[in-house]
Amino acid sequence: MKQVSIVIVSFGLLANVAMAQSDTDSGSANMFFGLKAGANYSNVYDSDGEEFTADSKIGFAGGLFLTIPIGEFIGVQPEILYSQRGFIGKGRLLGLPYEFERTSNYVDIPLFVSIKPIEYVSIVAGPQFSFLVNQKDTFKNGVTTIEQEQDFENDNIRKNTVCLVGGLDMNVQHLVIGARVGADLLKNDGDGNSSTPRYKNTWGQLTVGYRLY
Repeated sequence: MKQVSIVIVSFGLLANVAMAQSDTDSGSANMFFGLKAGANYSNVYDSDGEEFTADSKIGFAGGLFLTIPIGEFIGVQPEILYSQRGFIGKGRLLGLPYEFERTSNYVDIPLFVSIKPIEYVSIVAGPQFSFLVNQKDTFKNGVTTIEQEQDFENDNIRKNTVCLVGGLDMNVQHLVIGARVGADLLKNDGDGNSSTPRYKNTWGQLTVGYRLY
């Protein structure tokens, strides 16, 4: 997690610069720092076409964002988020129904280009770098419940992945309502030798934020 810690510190320093500029610059093209929280509605798909189905699950999403204008209608918006993704699978084993639930906790760092076509709406899109922090699996079959939680250091399951994310922000004074959709560009199984299904995460995200001037 050394890379993530460096990014967090850098983000904090940049946010301090943004707040200082907002205090001294009376122009309309100021940088803004904000907080937001909401939920992910996530699932997975098998990128290799094998038989693998799953149901969606809901998880928490929240963190910090920074808007940096580079013109009247365009800017960049880096963010750092704690984000829960995963899926729920159901089936039958030895004649008994079972449910398998996976919750994967990530630190997400999206780097958006922001375009403002009208006053209160921004279109954002760009790459996202995601760091898998830990993962919890729960297996239930009506007789027993088995839980397993893992923290990742150097496992075969892909710890760092690249995603593509896009969406909209609606800005009304200090309030920011954000909607995103995203998908992994890399499979979860690292070098391909993992015994877990090969899949990519997909998700929709809805958040409410507060922008500081």
